[in-house]
Amino acid sequence: MMKTDGFSQAKKSRCVLTLLIMALAVVFAFIMSIGTGSVSIAPLDIFRIIFSGAAQNSAEYGVIMNIRMPRLLAAGLLGGALSVSGYLLQSFFRNPIAGPFVLGISSGARLAVGFTLIVMLNRFSRVHTSVMLTAAFVGAMLSMAFVLLCSKRVSGMPMLLVIGIMTGYICSAITDFLIVFAKESHIVDLAAWSMGSFSGVKWRELSAASIVVFAALAAALALCKPIDAYQMGEGYAKSLGVNVKLFRTSLIIISGVLSGTAAALAGIVSFVGVAVPHIARLTLGTAKPIYAIPACFLCGCAFCMFCDLIARTLFAPSEIAVGAVTAVFGAPIVIWLLVKRHRGGTA
Repeated sequence: MMKTDGFSQAKKSRCVLTLLIMALAVVFAFIMSIGTGSVSIAPLDIFRIIFSGAAQNSAEYGVIMNIRMPRLLAAGLLGGALSVSGYLLQSFFRNPIAGPFVLGISSGARLAVGFTLIVMLNRFSRVHTSVMLTAAFVGAMLSMAFVLLCSKRVSGMPMLLVIGIMTGYICSAITDFLIVFAKESHIVDLAAWSMGSFSGVKWRELSAASIVVFAALAAALALCKPIDAYQMGEGYAKSLGVNVKLFRTSLIIISGVLSGTAAALAGIVSFVGVAVPHIARLTLGTAKPIYAIPACFLCGCAFCMFCDLIARTLFAPSEIAVGAVTAVFGAPIVIWLLVKRHRGGTA
């Protein structure tokens, strides 16, 4: 069979078909989730309300447009962002367990939010959502900046990965230290944010996050060729004219922006950035970035939508933190990867 650039037509067809199936899975997850809950809504009524704006004064319209729609879109958008962030970090470190949660980005966001809550609530009666979002984003970016700074001084990727993990431990330790001096109500607010949830996202926040995430995704897609070359080895990438230092910096910044946005809006949603990229690659049968990046985004969308559905319906009317649900499904995948890696003699 004729091949183009080492990638056969059969593999391309499989990738396109897989992407279409993933897109259908996102649509199915959306329809299933938006109609399920304390108020059940038929699929026909969902389409009628969304696309024709019918029954604007009905309870179903309010439930869909004001509660479930922004929550679902946030789950899809941020789940996809976390997944692509994980893929970029795994490509950068060439390590299957690299991800925003593992590298301390989420812990940096938690530290910033904890500090803001404790300081601000001692002076004011409440903290505005925009302040919390800004604090989480800044914390995530500062944590990522520290890893980026270390990348210029440490040559080995395993050592840099360890530094990222240690950064997460340090941020968590400082946060726990701050909690000692916090009031009980402050601790409850921080604990609720730390467990992760898509329920608090509003249309305005979702619009701003969409601009940031899709801009970062466009930047990631623009780096497809350098990523493809870098996956073959740093020396190979240099031989093709890739500026490795600039490439590494760009990759970490894009990943930090994606994961920082997710942490700012939804709190800590663990294991999505580690587990989902592997699911996407295994389903595609390739790690080629031109296919893997869209696949990671779509797979992350569907994964987080289903996890959010489980979180809010499994023990209704009580709601589980979505971070707990993603950990239940994501952690076994990570364990399986570590065991497989150890058996392969690469650990």
